[in-house]
Amino acid sequence: MTSPFGRYRNAEAASTHLPPPSYLLASLKADCLNKPFAQRCHDLATVIEEFPAKELHAIFPWLVENIFGSLDGVILGWNLRCLQGRTNPTEYNIALEFLDPGGPMMKLVYKLQAEEYRYDFPVSYLPGPVKVSIQERILPECSLYHNKVQFPSSGGLGLNLVLNPFEYCMFYFAISLITQRVNINIPLTCHVSTSNSAYFVLVGRYLKWFLPTEGSVLPPPSSDPGGVPSPAPRSPAVPFTSYGMHPTSLLKRHVAHQPSVNADPASQEIWRSETLLQIFVEMWLHHYSLDMYQKMQSPHIKLEVLHYRLSMSSIHHSSPAQSSYQALHTYQELFKPTEEHVLVIRLLVKHLHAFSNSLKPEPVSPSAHSHTASPLAEFKRIVMPRFVQQKLYVFLQHCFGHWPLDASFRAVLEMWLSYLQPWRYAPEKPVLSAESQPRSVSEKWAPFIQENLLMYTKLFVGFLNRALRTDLVSPKNALMVFRVAKVFAQPNLAEMIQKGEQLFLETDLVVPPRQHRLFVSPSFGGSFLSSRTPAITDISFKVKSHVYSLEGQDFQYKQMFGPEVRNLVLRLAQLIGQAQQTAKSISDHSIEATASQSFFSWLRFGPSDLNGSYTGNDLDEIGQDSIKKTDEYLEKALEYLCQIFRLNEAQLNQLMLNWGAAQDENGKKQLPDCIESEDGLILTPLGRYQIINGLRRFPVEYQGDPELQPIRSYENTTLVRLLFQLSSAINRRFAGSLETLCTKEGFLGSFCRYHLCNPGLAEKARHSPLSKQNLGQIRQPRVSLRFLASYRTLLSLLLMYFIASWFCIGPVTCTFLLFIGYLFYAVLMTFFSEKRKPHQS
Repeated sequence: MTSPFGRYRNAEAASTHLPPPSYLLASLKADCLNKPFAQRCHDLATVIEEFPAKELHAIFPWLVENIFGSLDGVILGWNLRCLQGRTNPTEYNIALEFLDPGGPMMKLVYKLQAEEYRYDFPVSYLPGPVKVSIQERILPECSLYHNKVQFPSSGGLGLNLVLNPFEYCMFYFAISLITQRVNINIPLTCHVSTSNSAYFVLVGRYLKWFLPTEGSVLPPPSSDPGGVPSPAPRSPAVPFTSYGMHPTSLLKRHVAHQPSVNADPASQEIWRSETLLQIFVEMWLHHYSLDMYQKMQSPHIKLEVLHYRLSMSSIHHSSPAQSSYQALHTYQELFKPTEEHVLVIRLLVKHLHAFSNSLKPEPVSPSAHSHTASPLAEFKRIVMPRFVQQKLYVFLQHCFGHWPLDASFRAVLEMWLSYLQPWRYAPEKPVLSAESQPRSVSEKWAPFIQENLLMYTKLFVGFLNRALRTDLVSPKNALMVFRVAKVFAQPNLAEMIQKGEQLFLETDLVVPPRQHRLFVSPSFGGSFLSSRTPAITDISFKVKSHVYSLEGQDFQYKQMFGPEVRNLVLRLAQLIGQAQQTAKSISDHSIEATASQSFFSWLRFGPSDLNGSYTGNDLDEIGQDSIKKTDEYLEKALEYLCQIFRLNEAQLNQLMLNWGAAQDENGKKQLPDCIESEDGLILTPLGRYQIINGLRRFPVEYQGDPELQPIRSYENTTLVRLLFQLSSAINRRFAGSLETLCTKEGFLGSFCRYHLCNPGLAEKARHSPLSKQNLGQIRQPRVSLRFLASYRTLLSLLLMYFIASWFCIGPVTCTFLLFIGYLFYAVLMTFFSEKRKPHQS
């Protein structure tokens, strides 16, 4: 059997009228159809090892697309997101080995990198804001796009990015997380754990390799560094603008941002770390609305863009910006992050915290002043504020405002909480005390909290608004409230947040105009190897800079510890109290329902409860243990909220009274506010508000005539209809006599009312929006024989007769004994019901 190398070489020698790479590509495409996955990967590794870069150059775009899938989602590639070790361990391990940072795929990338090959990536497949920006001739802040935009000679929207092999491979890898999900023609049939998928594992490996927490970035396995990208061809005639810089031409931008060839070798290696991070952030987080897109531009940039649009309109007699902005608006409406997307971002956030916290403190010796920090150390220092903060904040805002009000929001919540707690990923381990008290947040994290103030305060308010619209009786929703309250209740955290708010509200400093964005914004996306921004020494100015750079100069800040947010917290506390009451009533109802299924009640003759009441949550399906867990979550969440906002028990009790959340005399939650009329209960405006906000509700159960309910699965259809006709005939024939018997005083009247009336059903109907006409029909005494159509009743009778036959008791005698026994039971029940009646109200 010939090796792939020999076979491809023989094919080249046999026919020389076609370029050799064409045969290599054709053979690899044929292998995809004819060979198993393991053999294909082995052949690819051999080809990468033995062939020169000139021949590998032609197969590289096809190979990248074949692995990560096409940009339009038509080709799934290796489907790394659904490839899992438990279901397909062989292909899983082979794929990870091939795509490992030290594997054959990266060897191919470095081999092509050394020869400075370039590949086109369509701008149309970039995230919406970046795409619209480039089409608007506005160069994005991120240095990832600088010197890479290439325009077609004929003009138009056929724009491309000219990328080196490393960038091209990572672009495809990162965007495959979103591209394959957008295409609705491709069914996502995989139901696997995201954290165990090959894609998720590869993200973790790339982060650990290129953003190491210990040591330095490993150099490529090549003697030629090949790390500094060379200039890509482009036309300098098209004007470009940047978000945070004065207008300049492409040629000027190219010259200004071209890395020095004589740079330090360590700096040449860091560009891979910076490039990988920028690609991940741009592909996964750069998704914001049209309003945010306009807000992020400084005034002088808006003016330049306006001049450009007017000039283009005068030439083409149309508005070229209109379609771009409409496209961005449409993209934002369609962009709906998935739980998988959010989990990958959380992995990125957690690793970046560990990466940033691995920076060793600078020595305080006198010789330290002359020491220059390494590029990797400098990168660790600014990685979060410059590369991640702004885009993550906007991404979280989008999720908080558009994510469905269900338990899947837990993924977004945990990602947000992971960003808020960098101390969890610090190298020093917390000292666990015997009492397991929560560790106090150290003062050294105060700068991080102050420079991320909106992450703590505005998003907390956003979570409050979500929590007030969710069903807190659900255990999963109660857990989310508990998680947030527990994080913010960490000792010293609330005080540091409040200190940050005080620094922002100081009026002795004035933030300069927006044209100094290079000085104000902590998220300027240029390379950290370029000129550094001036050091900001004033803490208050830092906080103001953070807030205004994210929200604009006209932003009206809402204090987290102000009266407005405090009222929201009080409303949430009231909602938690009501949820606890509801959970307790559901638990009591479940216990009563379980107790009612005793052997005696199963054998009793009487109308069974045909109502299948709906509680509106998942507690009944989960069980008593989860109900107790829910109550624990809510109780601890309320305790944490009281610690954070310094609420006392008297305030909470008064709040419960003011909002009408106190239990009624029967221990049940009150009905919505309504008034009685001839047509039944009518909701007042307050009652409608209570229902809309989940404060109160009517019991959702059948309130009509029990005789007219649909035939149940445990009833005989024929018997139900026959017995209904018989009961109706008896009621029509003896209606007056039944009414007379039930109105009598004494034991006979009580005995008849017990059998012919249903006071419990009438009481339920009185507390529901049911018309008085229907209520009157339910209260009329009547005979009901529908219980005899129940299979349970028939089986009980058959069992009784069968047991009686063991004792030589005939059917007639058994029937007489059953009648006497039930008569005795009915007399007792009548007596006890009459004894309880004076105590009922």
